Amino acid sequence: MLLRKKNPYLFKAKNILTAQDLVVSFLDSKLLASEEKIFGDFLEDLAIYVAEKTLSASKSSSSGVDFEYMDGTTKVIVSVKSGLQWGNSSQWRALEYDFKKAQKVLLQSNHVKQVICILGVCYGNAKTTLKRGIIKQVAGQEFWYLLSKDPSFYQEIIKPLGYKAKELNDDFHKKKSMLINKLTKEFLTDFCDTHGNIFWEKVVEYNSGNLRR
Repeated sequence: MLLRKKNPYLFKAKNILTAQDLVVSFLDSKLLASEEKIFGDFLEDLAIYVAEKTLSASKSSSSGVDFEYMDGTTKVIVSVKSGLQWGNSSQWRALEYDFKKAQKVLLQSNHVKQVICILGVCYGNAKTTLKRGIIKQVAGQEFWYLLSKDPSFYQEIIKPLGYKAKELNDDFHKKKSMLINKLTKEFLTDFCDTHGNIFWEKVVEYNSGNLRR
């Protein structure tokens, strides 16, 4: 149940009084994280697809690298992330390691004279910068221009996203309402008294109680 993974103290501090409001708060926070992950994956896949079509890029066999392509005698290797806040320090170290390892292998080829490592970020307005000495971070409009050679491409890709938005949203809200009703009924049964008051102590026990004596 969602209640296992949420902070009950936070929701009590927000003075939530009804079972439905509490269920909706739990569900919305869960769905927001899921939506961001799903849409981030979509943008990353789109970038790889565009690179295949415009740059004759191919999927890379190197760990941590999404695709690669040739630019003359230069091999360009690209790792794609959806947003600028994608990773912590250990993930950056892992990316640097993967790039260096890929560079070493690729430079053994006679027709590759140089290897450029790019971190492509699908959205964000940070300027192109060099990270950790070898990683060229390219974000937002500049990244989509790198792939498409069209300065307005980053704006064009948002248009198709709205075509079926209403249809999908109507279906989503219908299913979400059904789920809210189901979870609210379960919450009322398990965590409320006959007058509808929430037993917050019972909620906290279900969420965090683990002391065995």
